[in-house]
Amino acid sequence: MEKETEVLVVGAGPTGLLLAAELALAGVRTDIVERRTRPQRDSRALNLHPRSLELMDQRGLSDRFLAAGRTVPGWQFAATLRTPLDFSALASPHPHALLLAQSHTEALLEERAQELGARIHRGHEVTVLRQKDDSVEVGLRGPTGPTSVRAAYVVGCDGARSIVRRAADIAFPGTDESFTAMVGDFATADHAHLDRARQHGVLIARLEPGLTRFVVMDPERIRVPSTTPVTPDEFRTALLRICGTDCGVGRPTWLSRFGNATRLAEHYRSGRLLLAGDAAHIHFPVGAQGLNTGLQDAMNLGWKLAAHIRGWAAPSLLDTYHAERHPVGRAVTERSEAQTLLVELPLVERYHRPATLLCELLDTLLGLAEVNRYLAGQLSALDTAYPPATPAAHPLTGRRMPDLPLALPGGRQTRTYELLHDGRFVLLHLSTAHTDFTTPAPVTTVTARTSVQDPDLDGTTEILIRPDGHIAWATHTTDPRMLHAERTRLLNNWIRPTHG
Repeated sequence: MEKETEVLVVGAGPTGLLLAAELALAGVRTDIVERRTRPQRDSRALNLHPRSLELMDQRGLSDRFLAAGRTVPGWQFAATLRTPLDFSALASPHPHALLLAQSHTEALLEERAQELGARIHRGHEVTVLRQKDDSVEVGLRGPTGPTSVRAAYVVGCDGARSIVRRAADIAFPGTDESFTAMVGDFATADHAHLDRARQHGVLIARLEPGLTRFVVMDPERIRVPSTTPVTPDEFRTALLRICGTDCGVGRPTWLSRFGNATRLAEHYRSGRLLLAGDAAHIHFPVGAQGLNTGLQDAMNLGWKLAAHIRGWAAPSLLDTYHAERHPVGRAVTERSEAQTLLVELPLVERYHRPATLLCELLDTLLGLAEVNRYLAGQLSALDTAYPPATPAAHPLTGRRMPDLPLALPGGRQTRTYELLHDGRFVLLHLSTAHTDFTTPAPVTTVTARTSVQDPDLDGTTEILIRPDGHIAWATHTTDPRMLHAERTRLLNNWIRPTHG
């Protein structure tokens, strides 16, 4: 490893790998250090939600992911509810979840990061971080012994016990574990009994041919600490106790226990140290939101940190990472606590009947299209919108940009997400009223027409799309001089006026 780098990412999980890819796409010299000597074979997370698939699409990667997994039309809000959230009703080019083991997600993201020039160093553990005015000194223990590296910035994508978070002295308040569940992957199972197990609350997923995952919440074992290893006998006994069959599970390929500790970092940035993914937020994996939230952290942070390092960011741009993503982390962790309660209460004898009645009521509510759409929009992250800088901003500001079909001059067809493949701002002209305008280097200007009749876009003449696919600015203005003034003022909120 070289002695200096621009960004050192600690942790080669999905969040760290996507962040490194985003930084490398912007030309930032990026290194990842990972204490494990080889890629993770076990997969805690199983899926990508619609917004994460949109992010992959915005970088031209969605085909790789879709080819590796299996799409499903929705997802459970909680395991105790029979009515799933319907992603197929959402306005997205990817109105589905993608069943894909975390190990495959990591392999695809590692391939992407390395294609772009990010360097991954396995078997390297961070031992110390010293933040200075102009850099961070990082001590490492690697395969050849102790070493050190100097980085302009360090991002902790190193999980719940993050050494980066501790070095930054960032508080991690929340609640301790009070409830645990068991997970097991089995190469053999008797599929004739799977429906019966599902009816008794066992979560079951086919990971790949010949491998089935079971998630068990045994009332007699929910207080066992997550640090206690799961044995095959314990798992089979739990299945028998819950549903009267062990489902013919054979020898497990992986067993683990996980708990409902829920925490949110007080800050996502302290000077030159930043946090993303599980280093910033943890919760019970109900709803499968953890990995997806981490990917969305990485997409938000990547272009902003790159802009800051390359010198074209407006002075306050990097601070918007915490301002935008911390409220999302809070919403996810708080919502997960409510979802977890729906799973835990029916297992407690004194609450079994009222909890069952509550779940029946919520099932009825989820049968209402508007309620289902509301919760599906939250869980999928398609409803995530960042607050605009000013109250007078256009109503589209901060929302995700829809993937519109576009007709370019000369008859060429494209769509919005294809314009974002290189990770730059896009100034999209939807009207002939625009004037010649010299945009800063990080902005691509496109004139196009769309046949989509979207009431939210009705009358919109120009849209400035951020590299992460959210709308930075939009206008209905048609007067050329007013357009020029608005563009100049709004671009200066994101890009240094002196950047050419």
